[in-house]
Amino acid sequence: MAEPKKKMTALGLWFVMGLHRFYTHGAGNWLLYICTCGGLGIWSLLDLFNILTGKFTDAEGQPLA
Repeated sequence: MAEPKKKMTALGLWFVMGLHRFYTHGAGNWLLYICTCGGLGIWSLLDLFNILTGKFTDAEGQPLA
């Protein structure tokens, strides 16, 4: 099992073109996120809310530490 991803790192990367998706889920997920402009902003806001409330998970379904 991989080391859990850090919540504060994901939050910081959220501000940089959605890099939190690359950090937690990999390149394929990030490319889809970028090509859709963060789901027209909806995914971006949902991701921010989920990161702040502790509900955001990584690719393995593990919550951020």
